Amino acid sequence: MTRIRAARIAVTAVVPAELVLVVCLAAGVRLPGWALAATEALLVGVLLLEARVLYGLYASERARGADRRAAGRAAVRAVVPVQVRRLVLHELRAAASLGRWAVRGRHGVRPGDLAAAYTGPQTAMMYGMLFVSVIETIGLALLIPWPTVHRVVLVLDVYGILLVLALHAACVTRPHVVRPDGSLRIRYGALFDLAVPADAVASVRVDRRYPEGRLVTLSEDGVLDLIVGSQTSVTLELNRPLPFTRPLGATGEARTVRFHADDPRALVTALRRQPA
Repeated sequence: MTRIRAARIAVTAVVPAELVLVVCLAAGVRLPGWALAATEALLVGVLLLEARVLYGLYASERARGADRRAAGRAAVRAVVPVQVRRLVLHELRAAASLGRWAVRGRHGVRPGDLAAAYTGPQTAMMYGMLFVSVIETIGLALLIPWPTVHRVVLVLDVYGILLVLALHAACVTRPHVVRPDGSLRIRYGALFDLAVPADAVASVRVDRRYPEGRLVTLSEDGVLDLIVGSQTSVTLELNRPLPFTRPLGATGEARTVRFHADDPRALVTALRRQPA
């Protein structure tokens, strides 16, 4: 347990350290040789610790009869904190969404499914953030007199612009999905994904609300609000509580789900339709 705890602490610390190093190198910052060597030696040491702990856990799972994939997943879950795993996974999925957005593709939508978009209330805000980010990048490029600081800030600004684009692309390419069997998949980009079986749906209705709170808000009585642009437009009553996972890995149970769809009537009509 001590090794696992040390490995979890190390991997939590090494991610921001590696990010800072990558940003500096991408910006063309010339680090002192001793600083670069010390940083890389520390990172190598952490990676060796991670590899040793991971291999030990992997071998233990294999000895218990798990296959290679299951043993690998169990080892990673034991060592890497869930928040780190979720953030890395979100970054990878969001980056993939940029390519899917470019070819007008959609994730998880099959023939016969109804894809329900939900980006309407936030599109103007997203493009506004992009415009402000571009203006900020240009302004700082003209105002910052120190070349090293200028290059670092430029890399961070470009990364921020790509991140906003990727978040919006993930929302566009990952819509809500109503299946022909009456099941529903409620999503928000690569951050939130809740599968609702057909037999868990008690009722659904168009119900426009303007709640306050974060993206995912759960009340004490089990009402889950998935808020887009400070609003929801569909209320889904469940006949049993359903578990869900928050963006950073925390879990909860919902008895009622309120979420937004750009065309809530079409989604409600499709969901009320009896399975063929």
